[in-house]
Amino acid sequence: MVFSSLLFLFRFLPLVLLFYYAAPGKLRNFVLFAASIFFYAWGEPVYVILILVSTIVDYTTGRLTGYYLERGKRKQARMAVAGSVVVNLALLGFFKYADFFLRTISGVFSLEMPVMDLALPIGISFYTFQTMSYTIDVYRREAKVQKNLITFGAYVSLFPQLIAGPIVRYRSVADQMDHRRESADGFFYGMMRFMTGLGKKVLLANQTGRIWEEIAASGAGQLSTATAWLGILAFTLQIYFDFSGYSDMAIGLGAMFGFSFPENFDYPYESASITEFWRRWHISLGTWFREYVYIPLGGNRKGPLRQMVNLAAVWLLTGLWHGAYWNFVLWGVYYGILLVLEKCLWKYLERLPGWLRHLYTMAAVVTGWSLFSWQDMADSAGYMKALWFHGQAGLADQRALFVLASNGGFFILAAIGSTSLVKRVIVERCLPQGTARRDVAGIFLMVTLFMACLAMLVNSSYNPFLYFRF
Repeated sequence: MVFSSLLFLFRFLPLVLLFYYAAPGKLRNFVLFAASIFFYAWGEPVYVILILVSTIVDYTTGRLTGYYLERGKRKQARMAVAGSVVVNLALLGFFKYADFFLRTISGVFSLEMPVMDLALPIGISFYTFQTMSYTIDVYRREAKVQKNLITFGAYVSLFPQLIAGPIVRYRSVADQMDHRRESADGFFYGMMRFMTGLGKKVLLANQTGRIWEEIAASGAGQLSTATAWLGILAFTLQIYFDFSGYSDMAIGLGAMFGFSFPENFDYPYESASITEFWRRWHISLGTWFREYVYIPLGGNRKGPLRQMVNLAAVWLLTGLWHGAYWNFVLWGVYYGILLVLEKCLWKYLERLPGWLRHLYTMAAVVTGWSLFSWQDMADSAGYMKALWFHGQAGLADQRALFVLASNGGFFILAAIGSTSLVKRVIVERCLPQGTARRDVAGIFLMVTLFMACLAMLVNSSYNPFLYFRF
């Protein structure tokens, strides 16, 4: 079940809201927990056991960690945290990476090793990181122990952000789990934010996704350079609107239930450096790796060389987190190298005009997406060749002209939509915060987006979510 489906919009969400607001305050976490487990079981009826196991393991290790800390037994507390990390990483490693390592060993040693062909549990990378952060934060005394199993289960399985984030660390919502206050203003904001994300997903991501898939279906080695660029630009826009749209919907849904989730995107395609791009893209993942990997490894506190090693380690893990294929590993290594080079050369790069740094950043980002988008390394290499050197169909062909003529205007609108231009020029200047004009415009926009999205959903079966596979 995805947020941009008629089943979710007209059945699941209205029923959950009805039961939630009809329930007394003390039972609302139970309603959320039950609804979230049902939501997950709809797509993963078997693997719902896995998320329940993760919940029980981290609830137990969290209680043990708090128990031992209260008695000054830090060694035993560390063992409890280690148990949480080992169990969570073992589950993630088995279900997500077992076949990857088996295929790699078979290829390196020319062995015929059977793979298990395990289906990837939806959202396992997201909720595993959330549950681990809880126990670690309890050990660091940055979060209190949650003694109510249902409340903790609601945090782990909360359906608005269960499948594809944002990754919500427990300490950022600990107080909200027990003492949140729902309000009409918060609910209205949530609906507005949800509709914004739905519009991004249905009206923009799905349309750019079609363009990308049609071009990619031709084969990486059969494209002209111009067609390859149009294809990867479509993918660049698709993955942004797909994932930021999902994050907007998750944040909006959270607000409807009284939660305040962290932002996950901040117009990353406006960045003027790779470092800035990764401060704006998938913010919750970057924050998680910084808090629980980069800083514990030493961060930048142990000299430039150690900092470079720490960055390389973080980005190797970031690439592997995205998927059990070598293209994701290379994608992580690619960004690790870029970030290290950028830090070494920044005193020269910062002297360049802003527009030139932005151009270099986007060229690097688009190249990175060409690595990210192909799981087959031969296809990725062929696409890279067409993109930066010379496609087999030449520099341009009739297909490129057709795609450009058919979708040129849409590309421009989508590119503008990926920046803060609309927000800065129209929303903030013409519709000041707290005015009736803004509220009326918001309602009109919400209704218009909803009707347009419904028309698209009724007439189309193309509605994927890219980040479900991670």
